Amino acid sequence: MFKLKSIITWTEERLGSAAPAHLLREYLHNDAPSRERSAMRVFAGIFLASIPGILLMGPVQGWRLTISLTLVLAAMCAYCFAFIEVLGRGWYHPAAPWVNVFIEVSIPVPFMLVELSARGPTYALTSPATSLWTGLVVFSALRADPRLCLGAGAVAAAELIGLSVYMHGMGVIGSENATFPWIIQRSLYLVFAGFAGALVARSLVRKAEDALRAVREQDLMGKYFLHNKLGSGGMAEVFRATYSPEGGFQKTVAIKRILPALAKRPHFTELFLDEARLCALLNHPNVVQVFDVGRYRDTFIIAMEFVDGVSLQALLATREDDLPLSAISYLGAELGAALDYLHARIGPDGEPLALVHRDVNPPNILISRFGEVKLADFGVAHAATLTTPQEPGHFVGKTLYAAPEQRRCEQIDRKADLFALGLTLYEAITGRTVAWEKMPDGGRADFGSMIAPPSQYRKQTPRELDAVVMSLLEFNPDRRPSTGGRVREKLTGMKGPAAPYPHGQRLLAEAVKDLIDSHSQASDAGSLTEDAYQTVSRMSEGQGKTVVPILPKLSPGAPRGPGRKVR
Repeated sequence: MFKLKSIITWTEERLGSAAPAHLLREYLHNDAPSRERSAMRVFAGIFLASIPGILLMGPVQGWRLTISLTLVLAAMCAYCFAFIEVLGRGWYHPAAPWVNVFIEVSIPVPFMLVELSARGPTYALTSPATSLWTGLVVFSALRADPRLCLGAGAVAAAELIGLSVYMHGMGVIGSENATFPWIIQRSLYLVFAGFAGALVARSLVRKAEDALRAVREQDLMGKYFLHNKLGSGGMAEVFRATYSPEGGFQKTVAIKRILPALAKRPHFTELFLDEARLCALLNHPNVVQVFDVGRYRDTFIIAMEFVDGVSLQALLATREDDLPLSAISYLGAELGAALDYLHARIGPDGEPLALVHRDVNPPNILISRFGEVKLADFGVAHAATLTTPQEPGHFVGKTLYAAPEQRRCEQIDRKADLFALGLTLYEAITGRTVAWEKMPDGGRADFGSMIAPPSQYRKQTPRELDAVVMSLLEFNPDRRPSTGGRVREKLTGMKGPAAPYPHGQRLLAEAVKDLIDSHSQASDAGSLTEDAYQTVSRMSEGQGKTVVPILPKLSPGAPRGPGRKVR
């Protein structure tokens, strides 16, 4: 069976918590030539800057010593520039840093030999050049490799001891200024300097790992500028954000974030990632799109399409009059197309996903100010091959919009979503909800005769629209339309004032704009858009948790929504 893993899950499973360290090691390995070239540039700059100072000391320390030291510095500059040129031509070997470190820590040796020839052995081991060793050893830490520091300290100590042995025959060893204990002590200092450099290098690497970890956690948010919160539920919260990566490109998106307190609980995290996995496979104009998913600090987030509009729930609850029938039939046709796409979706392996939304209802239907219809919130959706399996005997969804078989916690399929679509359209036409579960025997005996058709409460409803809605509300799933596509075909085939085309989308958009404008005039701009995402953030808090509907259950024939006219 095909099992899709999100990028986050793959990274956590393959790299675990050591991902930043792994990525940093890979970067340091790939960046070694550039880093070595930069180090050689620094050394070349130091040597060039030191030559004028050495020349100025000529009258004081003698021109023989000055010229000798200048030649040593010039030779080192030539080596650095030659190595930079070789690196610039694309050549590099992993042993290059070791060779360069050996040469760098050996710089005091020619200085001491010059002192030896110019002033004699008495001044050689006590020359100021010996102080360079410690700095050069620690400087090797800039290559971010503790092993190089330890090697530099060992090489410097060996060179000091070797020079001491070489000068032993000249009588300097054993003198007041250069005794054997003094030599051993200075050698140990150089070894300790290597350890100090290693600690510095290790600290730099750890700091870089911490910085990389922070950047990795905030990388997703680094591309988004958060604005106001659009909604908050028991498991997640949604923000309006601006996606602005580079080059002045901007796009308004919605950021859905699992609550930090729940992010530490594997069950909730898995549910949240289930939604991301499912939405990653969906690409349809009537389904809210998911653009990005990742970690943010100690939680997960999803970047999804921002619908500038209202939820169907807000539209139905706040209108003083009925929605035009053509707008409702257009709404039903668009939702039929969305459900047909979901139910027929196949995975990359060619196998059906058996996707069921399980939560089709007015709060999860978003309508833009342009009349676009979007199905949202896949938090409790189920796909047989992708998501966490539902425990048998546990209800998931909203009781007010659940199909009979869904309420009985039986195995459900696409027909359950179609039943919920029927309840939604019934409510949109009549302004009334169908509390069918309160009927005798749950409506099992003669379900159709116990629910009055929408035309009984809204006389203008044509028979074709009545028939579509009542067919969706069949108690027996086998008697409902086979697919959402069939529902769309029946609705788009209607004629007359209730036909979805050509005016349905325009009338639906006008209804949304009127609602937004009325709230804007009341200094409550933006609250409707927030309502559109208020329930997008609500996800099932467990397979056995029932999501309580926001609105009270009403028996058939009872109107719903403030200001709705009772017919």
